[in-house]
Amino acid sequence: MRAARLIRMVLVLQARPGMTAAELSRELEVSERTVTRDAQALSEAGVPVYAERGRAGGYRLVGGYRTGLTGLARDEAEALFLSGLPSALREMGLADAASAARLKVSAALTPALRDAPAGAGRRFHLDAPGWYREPATPELLPAVAEAVWRDRLLLARYRGAGRDTDAERELAPYGLVLKAGVWYLCARAGDDTRVYRIDRFTAATVSDTPFVRDEGFDLPGFWEERSAAFARSLLRTEVTLRLSETAAHRLPHLVDRAAATEALEAAGPPGDDGRVTVTLPVESLDVAYGQLLGLGPELEVLAPAGLRERFATAAARLHALYGGTP
Repeated sequence: MRAARLIRMVLVLQARPGMTAAELSRELEVSERTVTRDAQALSEAGVPVYAERGRAGGYRLVGGYRTGLTGLARDEAEALFLSGLPSALREMGLADAASAARLKVSAALTPALRDAPAGAGRRFHLDAPGWYREPATPELLPAVAEAVWRDRLLLARYRGAGRDTDAERELAPYGLVLKAGVWYLCARAGDDTRVYRIDRFTAATVSDTPFVRDEGFDLPGFWEERSAAFARSLLRTEVTLRLSETAAHRLPHLVDRAAATEALEAAGPPGDDGRVTVTLPVESLDVAYGQLLGLGPELEVLAPAGLRERFATAAARLHALYGGTP
């Protein structure tokens, strides 16, 4: 652990010439006394670390010293490509590898480019979870992530939605997907490739047995296809609507976007009142009621009759609340 910390200290000073003991303490997550001891150890080992006392003092490398210890390990190189996802890195247990990789890249840059990583970090951040939710990190995510990175079989127990018992699985874990704060595993089970919610794993053990990865497997393409099919499978019924121009514009933001877009493209020309009639696939009448009620008078439900009656009842209750005031 100390050797790794000493190397990291050299890389930090190489990337950022001149740092106080307090700054190094925060960067290395050790005490200032440990920083002093480490600087002395480096100096005794021949690394020219120079300490300046006083208000403007600090530690620096003398004479443009540069270490050759900048080669990336495999886990560091892989983590580097995820460095815009700090929360995901922490959850998968790769935060330290990513930090080491960034330091090595920074140390290898010319002085004129050393502020490039910080500049990118100040200008881009990806916050994956949706609003109004506090996603919990699945307890077994680090083990699943290890199996993915090492191409090892995963021995797991999985509890599907609506089931009371676990099913044992031997999975070839191809890739991880973080969707709106929820982690999924795309894995081959037998001859089929499926999607599993990681928070539904009740046990996961990384096997010592490797699996042969299909190099033609396209994780983004697979996810896009499966997620689109899943979203469409939920749309089990249809409603017929008359929409104002305002409602037509807002509809894709309230219901399944692809279904709304297809419904609007298939609609005929507007009537004399400017409204268009569309047939929209929805998950259920209850879900449709909650989604479409926000359109208010910009929408008229034509069918089915039960949903139209619910909207009429809601309109009558609103009229009673507001007393017919214009």
